[in-house]
Amino acid sequence: MDIISTAAYVGPNAYAKVPLIRLTIDLRSRSTASVASYGPELLETLVKYLPTLAGEKRPDGSSWLEWAGSSDECGLGELIAYVALNLQRLAGAPTPFASAIPVPDTDEVEVLYGYESDEIGIEAGDLACDILIELIAPRRDDDEPYDLEDELDRFMRFAQKRSLGPSALALVHAAEARDIPWVRLNDQSLIQVGQGKFQKRIEAALTSMTSHIAVEIASDKGVCNKILGDLGLPVPQQRQVYDADEAVSAARRIGYPVVIKPLDGNHGRGVTVNIMSDEEAEAAFAIADAEGSAVIVESMIVGDDHRLLVVNGKLVAAAKRVPGHVVGDGSSTITQLMEIVNQDPRRGVGHDNVLTKLEMDEQALRLLGEKTYTPESIPPEGEVVYLRKTANISTGGTAVDVTDVIHPDNKAMAERSILAVGLDLGAVDFLTSDITQSYRDTGGAICEINAGPGLRMHIAPSEGKSRDVGGAVMDMLFPPGTQSRIPVAALTGTNGKTTCSRMLSHILKMAGHVVGQTSTDAVYIDGNVTVKGDMTGPVSAKMVLRDPTVDMAVLETARGGIVRSGLGYMYCDVGAVLNVTSDHLGLGGVDTVDELARVKRVVVEVARGTAVLNADNEYTLKMASYTTAKNLFYVTRNPHHELVREHIRLGKQAIVLEEGLNGDQIVIYDNGTQIPLIWSHLIPATIEGKALHNVENAMFAAAMAYALGKSLDQIRNGLRTFDNTFFQSPGRMNVFDEHGFRVILDYGHNEAAVGAMVDLVERLKPRGDRIVCVTCPGDRRNEDIVAIAEKVAGKFDTYICHRDNNLRGRGPTEIPDLMREALLSFGVSDDQIKIIPEEMEALDTALSMARRDDLVLIFCEAITACWKKIIYFKPEDGGAVTEAATPRSLQIAFDVPEGFKLVTNERGVMIAPVE
Repeated sequence: MDIISTAAYVGPNAYAKVPLIRLTIDLRSRSTASVASYGPELLETLVKYLPTLAGEKRPDGSSWLEWAGSSDECGLGELIAYVALNLQRLAGAPTPFASAIPVPDTDEVEVLYGYESDEIGIEAGDLACDILIELIAPRRDDDEPYDLEDELDRFMRFAQKRSLGPSALALVHAAEARDIPWVRLNDQSLIQVGQGKFQKRIEAALTSMTSHIAVEIASDKGVCNKILGDLGLPVPQQRQVYDADEAVSAARRIGYPVVIKPLDGNHGRGVTVNIMSDEEAEAAFAIADAEGSAVIVESMIVGDDHRLLVVNGKLVAAAKRVPGHVVGDGSSTITQLMEIVNQDPRRGVGHDNVLTKLEMDEQALRLLGEKTYTPESIPPEGEVVYLRKTANISTGGTAVDVTDVIHPDNKAMAERSILAVGLDLGAVDFLTSDITQSYRDTGGAICEINAGPGLRMHIAPSEGKSRDVGGAVMDMLFPPGTQSRIPVAALTGTNGKTTCSRMLSHILKMAGHVVGQTSTDAVYIDGNVTVKGDMTGPVSAKMVLRDPTVDMAVLETARGGIVRSGLGYMYCDVGAVLNVTSDHLGLGGVDTVDELARVKRVVVEVARGTAVLNADNEYTLKMASYTTAKNLFYVTRNPHHELVREHIRLGKQAIVLEEGLNGDQIVIYDNGTQIPLIWSHLIPATIEGKALHNVENAMFAAAMAYALGKSLDQIRNGLRTFDNTFFQSPGRMNVFDEHGFRVILDYGHNEAAVGAMVDLVERLKPRGDRIVCVTCPGDRRNEDIVAIAEKVAGKFDTYICHRDNNLRGRGPTEIPDLMREALLSFGVSDDQIKIIPEEMEALDTALSMARRDDLVLIFCEAITACWKKIIYFKPEDGGAVTEAATPRSLQIAFDVPEGFKLVTNERGVMIAPVE
């Protein structure tokens, strides 16, 4: 089998509403083979190494494993998906969803499975394929057998370097439980929680609210000791030293036993405790000096090590920490006992697991030597043999939860200490012989304050109750009732989505919001361009949602981004599909309009609040049953639409273009109330209501703004101040009237868009000739070129066929030649057609041909360059002014006096004598 292509969907997609890895795999002759046909040994071997496979369930709750081993319906594609899923679970990344879809008429299969880290997920898919190949049809020689255990170990090491640690996982799981969105910002543990202006950041147990000064105080053990001591909090005597002689002198002054540690160390590195002599002090200084900028000597406090975690001024967890050790069984060596302890699946390397594996290093050997033991010694049954003096989890220690039994004085002491340092989240390392007794009675003391403390000992203590410390942190960052998400409005459709997104963004901006908008030409933050280009995919969506100034998001979402990578967001508050018509078919595996609708439907499938649908389009109308949004908001230009009228009678929401004596009026219906919004001719972008496609775009923008809670006045104000100028809506029905003839520039590149513009030209009723520059993108099908030609045929006097600058695989004149042939087939005469391949040259020709009162409609790709050409065009160069200066006769219903004729010039309409 071969992996033909790999895709990582970063959000909801056409396959599922969760992030997925998609592998397209060529199974060749095995495409029709079932898993059961390979015998029970295949699944038995897999379960041996991936025991979680045995717990997989089918949708009806039955065992997936039993079904796969007995049914002819389960193919290798589905097995690959489940193996990849469980490899990730082995690495501590539980993910849902596994499926496979055969590609019709081929040996290929689409393998789909969830992931938390795309790197780990893709690696899991590769390994799953390799494992099955080696188990079914080995490619290796007999003398070089496949080592499955070695491969799994390699994968685990790969995953361990890229996965979140226990503390970070606890925080993101707490965020998910509270419906707080999060995104990983690097390959370590820097994470954004929340969106837009509500976002916060966490890195392990540091937050964006953590004071930098407080962290420095906690890191400087000398300053921290003094601040706490000045407040009467229990701290040991302490001296800061810079060489071994000073260390010995300080130890004598304080009095043995002492502790020597780095001034700015962490995780117990460089710490030596229970120092009883000058020689030990000298040796301990060397160890501490290698870890920090200076060394601290302090009095030894006798007692057990406790970690007291304080979040937002309250103690939320307390744990007794026990140094790394083994317990003798009377028959095993210390090395063997270590191996037994390290078999605990919770133990890993460093900070990546709940517990850390024990190591036989120099410190362990030294402690064994103090007991006259070696690694091969056999301690008596029940004897505790310590391999560390400090109790850090990162060096193999264990933890016992004592939150419920801590004395109130000790609790208050910990809270006051963290407050004194100034940390929002911190931990007190507290030594006492009995945590249930007051430190005033036991003589306990604070040995350290930790900024960014590890949380894993509280999440999964070796003994006792697990504490939801991640939840406490999230509740501090986002107290119940506060916002973590910004309102998100997402829209898609074949045509109109860019104009509609611009209209909606303008309405929201005029209402006082800082809007982040994605569109086909740029990402806009508060109306300013951030990144230019087609920004309608998941990358641009994440860009908006991560911007710290944005409080509203308007996300234009295109078919291409959904097909390639899914959405860049898990949910939207308002989702809209404007229309679905033939466009981009044959690209990205989307071959029919039904398939295109299925892709675009994802936007309303993830809408939580309101789904806005075009009731006049059969494909969007069908989407209503697929959305789980609370409200369904229909848009129709047909005031007699029976389905919408029934929807309104039920008290539901709709926006309708109602006919009136003074023109058409946009009306909102909500909860049985008719709410007149605005006359369509009062919206500048509709050219006095004649541009019906922009009337519809305005209706969608109004519906979405209404669903977002904007007032009628705010919506009206936005619509009345949004026009179709190049400044506000570049490339979308931009009109220029200053040459004596009208020029309309539009980006329309599909049948429906071209048809809408032709309809506008018909409604404008130009008095002069009509000229069109027509094209089609090179990656469209030949039938799409024919459909565009049919829309313009018979509606213009001159047709200039050109091509886009980007050929997209076509020949230099292939598109214009095909367009000419199509126009001829629809009855356009040959003398009406000009072939001018270059876009700018075609535009220049059209402008030069135009005379007063003519209308030039230009479909183009390079919209900025074409617009500059239009506005800087000199009519005298092309003769337009010369002819325009000569009065032209008009044929209208007006009684002209004998000897006179009706004419128009630069001053307007008048009668003039016949020459």
